[in-house]
Amino acid sequence: MRPLRPFNFNTSAELFPAAIRKKKRAGFTYRRFGTAAEAVQFAMEQLPTDSLNGAYLQVEEARFDQNGIRSLYESEAFPLERHRKPEPVAAETDAADAA
Repeated sequence: MRPLRPFNFNTSAELFPAAIRKKKRAGFTYRRFGTAAEAVQFAMEQLPTDSLNGAYLQVEEARFDQNGIRSLYESEAFPLERHRKPEPVAAETDAADAA
């Protein structure tokens, strides 16, 4: 395993979420962010789990998959306040399972 070089969270970044094939309406699409910190926060806190699976973050020449994005988010160097992703309501989950 190679040592990680310092990551610049202030560099612009592009987020490419995975397509959600199970749903009829489109999920999130490509999005550009002014800072990598904003992109990481959006990916971890706003993207549906289905879109995060298979998503990648492009920062300059570096590419981060779901696990890389999570590592950046959980890093002590992450500069933004973390907010938990809202948990699905049980009634919504049960209705989705019944369909």
